[in-house]
Amino acid sequence: MSLSQALNIATAGLRVTQASLAVVAGNVANAGTLGYVRKSPNQIPIALGEFGSSVRIAGINRELDVYLQRQLRIEGSGASYAGLRAQLYGRLQQVYGEPGSEGALETVFSRLTEAVQALTTSPESTATRSTVLSAAQVLAQQLNSMTVDVQGLRFEAELGLSDAVAQANEAMQQIAKLNQQLGASASTDATAAVLLDQRDNYINQLSQLMDIRVIAGDHNQVSVFTNSGVQLVANEASQLQFDASGTITPASVWSADPTKRSVGTITLVSPNGGTMDLLADNAIRSGNIAAYVEMRDRILPEAQRQLDEIAAALAGALSDRTTDGTAATIGAQQGFDLDVAGLLPGNRIEISYTDNTTATQHKITIVRVDDPAALPLAGAATPDPNDTVVGVDFSGGMASVVAQLNAALGATSLQFSNPAGSTLRVLDDGGPNLVDVDAASTTATVTTLTGGSAELPFFLDGTIPFTGAITADGLQRTGLAGRIVVNPALIADPSRLVVYQTAPLTPAGDATRPNFIYDRLARASLDFSPQSGIGTPAAPFIGALPSYMRQMISQQGDAAQGAQNLKEGQDIVVNSLQQRFNDNSGINIDAEMATLLKLQTAYGANARVMSTVRDLVDLLLKM
Repeated sequence: MSLSQALNIATAGLRVTQASLAVVAGNVANAGTLGYVRKSPNQIPIALGEFGSSVRIAGINRELDVYLQRQLRIEGSGASYAGLRAQLYGRLQQVYGEPGSEGALETVFSRLTEAVQALTTSPESTATRSTVLSAAQVLAQQLNSMTVDVQGLRFEAELGLSDAVAQANEAMQQIAKLNQQLGASASTDATAAVLLDQRDNYINQLSQLMDIRVIAGDHNQVSVFTNSGVQLVANEASQLQFDASGTITPASVWSADPTKRSVGTITLVSPNGGTMDLLADNAIRSGNIAAYVEMRDRILPEAQRQLDEIAAALAGALSDRTTDGTAATIGAQQGFDLDVAGLLPGNRIEISYTDNTTATQHKITIVRVDDPAALPLAGAATPDPNDTVVGVDFSGGMASVVAQLNAALGATSLQFSNPAGSTLRVLDDGGPNLVDVDAASTTATVTTLTGGSAELPFFLDGTIPFTGAITADGLQRTGLAGRIVVNPALIADPSRLVVYQTAPLTPAGDATRPNFIYDRLARASLDFSPQSGIGTPAAPFIGALPSYMRQMISQQGDAAQGAQNLKEGQDIVVNSLQQRFNDNSGINIDAEMATLLKLQTAYGANARVMSTVRDLVDLLLKM
């Protein structure tokens, strides 16, 4: 080997060592930098013929396990989803109050039933009457306040979605920009490695917001898709748009139909101008965005419906009066006469009949609906899964009512007529005796405090009675918990808690109405809509109001605990993956110092060779 070859080898070694020292210095300096991946020089040998070889730096490697990185992003997205969901569930639990605490809904309701029970034994006591009304007002205000809180959480979710969309757009724009920079150069030097770190950091940010899949391409470029297959980024980034709502109410719902939607949706605008509603296509299934959407559109509305069911049960249980029909016989036909004069929109008629051809009993629920745009009614308009629901527009008079019923129920062989005034008559078929009418009744809302019966409009929907009305705009019970109030006329005259008629005047010590109120609040079996999430369409919840409240609180508590358990499980998985990732790609200062010592030794060896070559050259020159 010649002296010049030895000098070249030593010089190359010094250059490689110097570059390696710079890499180590960069690793140490970025030990605490988020998203920084440990770097190492890619050294390759250079052949120098028969006299040996040299070395050079071909690029900078990132010590990265791509499979582990992909798993970390998937589980990280799930952890973000679970964490935000658990946080919002915890906030919802605060709305209900700690079970047994003074401010808990169940406790406030118990105060009312206790006060009413005291009134049953002392109906003449003015102090007890005032206690009942005060407890009722506290309960109504509690339902009002809980509605405000639930809708406040929905509005926070709406704002959270707006912020998340803005963050996603920023991340996607940066990923596309870095893709372009990396694509412009195929080099693998330190600059490219830094750009790759930056891009990975933005991809990680995006994965916290939604579930994504990253596909590697040529020239260090990547394409980013949702797990459902929607492309978000390539050389150019798509744009997400979110039309946030300024207000959220119990009636605010998401719908794929823009004319029916009253909350924001996420629209993807591709670089070529195409659009896609990501929520309509269920394209985002994890991450913060999915958690916000689930809370805004499913969990919190369900919580609101449960509160509305309680409010509707409070109002309806005390004001609904059921009156059995009067037996009617016309020739061979038998059935019942029903007075429908007192029916208000949302009130109902119930008919039971037996089909003798199959020996099967059937039930029909006829609902007064004065908004033709709301017809026909769906079977879910009542909680009973076994009844046939018929909506009838009463605004055209009795002749129109009879015509509508005969048209809708003609196949049952039942016959409807109007013998006089506001009487609705339902009869069997008579001759062939295909059906027998077993029972018929009306359920109407009492709107006066002294109507001659124990029923009373104790609670109102703002200033109007709660009748369960159904219109094209929705159900009256929607948001009722936010509007329910104690009847101001009852507050002005507490004696009406006892006095239910004035001619003759109900005695001050009569416990008929107090007993009725207590029985309806504490023991009466009521039907609750399965749309509130308690019970199922096939087996709706039927029971007393206290039982429904306990079921609601238990369900919400179980859901919150389940959300917390999911969060803790996801945290364990992510922490484990993160530790493995850090072990492989993170900076270990001790290891870097050990590498530094090796490089110093190599640097010294190469320097010694150069010094020796210099001495030999000097010696040759002197000779």
